[in-house]
Amino acid sequence: MFDALTDKFSEAFSGLRGKGKLTEDDIDKAMRAIRMSLLEADVNLLVVKQLTKAIKVRATGDEVMGSLTPDQQVVKIVSEELTELMGKENTRLPIASTPPTIVLMAGLQGSGKTTCTAKLAKHLYSQGRAPLMVACDVHRPAAADQLEVLGQQIAVPVYRGDGKNAVAIAQEGIAHGRETARDVIIVDTAGRLTIDEEMMGEITEIRDAIQPTSTILVVDAMTGQTAVEVAEAFSQAVDVSGVVLSKLDGDARGGAALSIRAVTDLPILFIGTGEKIEALEPFHPDRVAQRILGMGDVMSLIEKAQETVELDDAKEMEERFRGGALTLEDFMKQMQQVRKMGPLSGLLGMLPGVGKQIKDADIDEGRLDRIEAIISSMTLEERRKPDLINGSRRRRIAAGSGTSVQEINQLLSQFKQMKKVMKQMGKGGGGMPSLPGMAP
Repeated sequence: MFDALTDKFSEAFSGLRGKGKLTEDDIDKAMRAIRMSLLEADVNLLVVKQLTKAIKVRATGDEVMGSLTPDQQVVKIVSEELTELMGKENTRLPIASTPPTIVLMAGLQGSGKTTCTAKLAKHLYSQGRAPLMVACDVHRPAAADQLEVLGQQIAVPVYRGDGKNAVAIAQEGIAHGRETARDVIIVDTAGRLTIDEEMMGEITEIRDAIQPTSTILVVDAMTGQTAVEVAEAFSQAVDVSGVVLSKLDGDARGGAALSIRAVTDLPILFIGTGEKIEALEPFHPDRVAQRILGMGDVMSLIEKAQETVELDDAKEMEERFRGGALTLEDFMKQMQQVRKMGPLSGLLGMLPGVGKQIKDADIDEGRLDRIEAIISSMTLEERRKPDLINGSRRRRIAAGSGTSVQEINQLLSQFKQMKKVMKQMGKGGGGMPSLPGMAP
């Protein structure tokens, strides 16, 4: 996310680094670069003017001019102003005081609305809630089938009715949710390729019939200013409560994320960060600002780890690391837990200073698949005692995993070296990598 914008901002700050004192000319040059970066990122023109004006006012004041580290102060100011622009803090999904909470999903066709409906259901289910999805898209062929398939994947039921009248299905779905003690009911509606009166009329009818707790608009982050225009149109027609930015993982520019709140005053509630059903995150403006500026997003990384790994398992694994008792079985378990958190490149991009370094790196996710296949082809005894793996065993494991003996040798050599390092760190009492669930 935001790769292009991050690079441009880095270039803008490069002329400020290392200077003991900044002149107004230095600030002007940086502001011009930032302004161009934002415009190239498809950020709304009025938003660009508002943001750069606010940054310059602060950057030319005593806050920067009197600082011993003026370049760092400018970066801090830009981070704070970006955060302010996107809404200061995370806005949570409104929950009804008396169940069920009713969420009406809206958006154009192709925005990822139906998938986001399932992602939201999965997110709420993981928080201990009992969601129900209601399929009210009676215009798109197989829309209800798609939602039902997604529902089966996440163990969330779907109400689809007779598939004829969207308003009737929504009402029946709410009644069914109440009867089955569902505390959150998410209603998926029909989209269109473009905004039209018929679509808006149907959504309005559904809204009036079910009186939702909130109406959530799904917009495609990759469409830039078009996403902002869609948000404006929906907000005027159906009283939108908040926005989900889908496909943000594929948006290197960030124009929609930086513009929507300032233009429409609608909070961004969630962001879609991948194709997997788990790839939906609450939107934190401060964290996004830090990622744009190449400062990483450690808090989100820690939260991902906490959601994936049991604390007791993490403590037990750390004790095994410190004692030098790591086995290939432990290694595979740790690798599987890390992979549940998302693509490796995305996880590394959350670490401060790492994002730019890995942008052009060849991170082979297939390599992890091969490692898992190799370990899975070993016997339990071989996983626990790798020293038993002689030449004939290596050939058998290679044949069983569809890999080569050379890859087996490489894995065993790297594992032996890693185990040695872990044992040395344990003896010396050195700092073990502390991210839960991530094998050092």
